[in-house]
Amino acid sequence: MEAVILDRDGVINYDSAAYIKSPQEWNAIDGSLEAIARLTQANIKVYIASNQSGIAYGFFDYDTLYAMHKKLLRQTESLGGKVDGFFFCPYLTGPCRKPNPGLLFDIAGRAHIDLHTTPFIGDSMRDLQAAIAADAIPVLVRTGNGESTYASGDVPAHVQVFDSLYDAVDRLLGSK
Repeated sequence: MEAVILDRDGVINYDSAAYIKSPQEWNAIDGSLEAIARLTQANIKVYIASNQSGIAYGFFDYDTLYAMHKKLLRQTESLGGKVDGFFFCPYLTGPCRKPNPGLLFDIAGRAHIDLHTTPFIGDSMRDLQAAIAADAIPVLVRTGNGESTYASGDVPAHVQVFDSLYDAVDRLLGSK
């Protein structure tokens, strides 16, 4: 495993039905940044693939999104972690919007990674669908929308499910 792809809202940071619209509203889920740091320290690249329709709806602009990502980076780097790339879809439809696999294909092409060996960790059915469509390894966490996604009964049997990003990384790194 050379890389891991993560959804952002609900996996790394707390999500909100009203959208995360500012750096002040962006708050990391306990253990998520430490998990990214552990991946970095194991020489595994970390990429983020996130729908950001709040831009299309006018809830925030690109500069605000970049400020949120800068906060994520600053906090992650303080723990010895790194994010190798942010990929996001600001549109309401199109090939980049999950559940379509466009973001994952974009990451694979630009970073030269093999999606067949790359976990994509998300908290929603659209994340799992994008991973499956891209032939990546779908992983569900119960944070964010993950618990309701799991409870829906629609999660394919081959999908690994973990309580949090930290727990998923534990398994990926062979700690459990």
